[in-house]
Amino acid sequence: MMRPRTTLPASCTALVLALALGATACGGGDPVAAGGGDKPLTGQTVSVAGVWSGTEQKNFQKVLDAFTEKTGAKTQFVSTGDNVSTVVGSKIEGGNAPDVVMVPQVGVLQQFAEAGWLKPLSAAATKSVDAHYADVWKDYGSVDDTLYGLYFKAAHKSTVWYSPDALDQAGVQPPKTYDEMLKAGRTVSDSGLAAFSVAGQDGWTLTDWFENVYLSQAGPEKYDALAAHELKWTDQSVVDALTTLGELFADKQLLAGGQKGALNTDFPGSVEKVFGPEPEAGMVYEGDFVAGVAKDQFGRKIGEDADFFPFPPVGGGTAPVVSGGDAAVVLKDGKNTKAGMALLEYLATPEAAAVWAEAGGFLSPNKGLDLSSYGDDVTRTTAKSLIAAGDSVRFDMSDQAPAAFGGTKGAGEWKILQDFLRDPSDPKATANRLENAAAKAYKD
Repeated sequence: MMRPRTTLPASCTALVLALALGATACGGGDPVAAGGGDKPLTGQTVSVAGVWSGTEQKNFQKVLDAFTEKTGAKTQFVSTGDNVSTVVGSKIEGGNAPDVVMVPQVGVLQQFAEAGWLKPLSAAATKSVDAHYADVWKDYGSVDDTLYGLYFKAAHKSTVWYSPDALDQAGVQPPKTYDEMLKAGRTVSDSGLAAFSVAGQDGWTLTDWFENVYLSQAGPEKYDALAAHELKWTDQSVVDALTTLGELFADKQLLAGGQKGALNTDFPGSVEKVFGPEPEAGMVYEGDFVAGVAKDQFGRKIGEDADFFPFPPVGGGTAPVVSGGDAAVVLKDGKNTKAGMALLEYLATPEAAAVWAEAGGFLSPNKGLDLSSYGDDVTRTTAKSLIAAGDSVRFDMSDQAPAAFGGTKGAGEWKILQDFLRDPSDPKATANRLENAAAKAYKD
């Protein structure tokens, strides 16, 4: 998995960034680079808003600190929680818009662009995207053929994390199919631990469960159609996927704490139930970012006492590859949009991605990032898989939807799937509720 280092040394990195900032200044009369010297943004401050908190926020701050070290610009990060669109919208209305927002949903990025809130990426940032990213990431960052979003952090959302000790004690191997996974889970449960820790308190995790099952069972064409709401949620393929997922949700032997326990467990708590000091479950499904929590909060060594297997294929389908990501955008109403764009130009470099890659709990869609920057072989394997998928990767479906349907706490798909977790007995009725909510949000 290791290969010769191809990233630039630190001294060259500073020069490249300075040249990029200078090119921006020459191209548009940008005073950002007017400070001269090695740190052209000294005295300026960039405000950044994003969903991250806890370990993720701390690790992103390391990236912001590296930007400060190279440019002199100070940064201020504000965590928005899950309701990015609501928080940012209220800040814009209140005249306190951040300069940069890390947007976790394609639908929200589209909403911001259609509202006229965003500045297109600079020529320097666009050139970096063209050089270092698969086209799919540019497509997801664009609205009406204009590139607004730079995908800095990606997620491989087709990974099931497990405690090797728990599976060893139960005498089971990582499964190769969905049915085998449920069977292995029941064997784990028989050995004394629940099979799965499910973060039902956070509705977005339930959308991820559904999307992996649906992509594998229904196939990529229907996945794309459903994501665009060209296929109704009342389609039999949706009912079938909910039925498959309901088999897991209905089995109290498989869920840590049963349905009630799952609905009272948030994402960090779901990781703790597998990798914390008092394990309650053997497996937790979520993206590669589970590794960062297991490592940083619970001291687990990735690849030894925390590992993953690919989300297994369902029925006769193929194994799914679902991704997500956080796109950096610059708001027109920010107080320092030019320095904000300089931050995006930095985030587009492999060197910026390397900062978080070394900290862990991070994947970059930037092909220029050397895999040796990642701190363990498991993450390198995941990163290589994501990059190798290229344009075939399917982006998180709920993140492509309007925020009212796919990205709002206590509403839309999040709430409906939480209700389905509470009572999975009627997949068809749940599909009807999903279609009603989707039609309203898509304004069909």
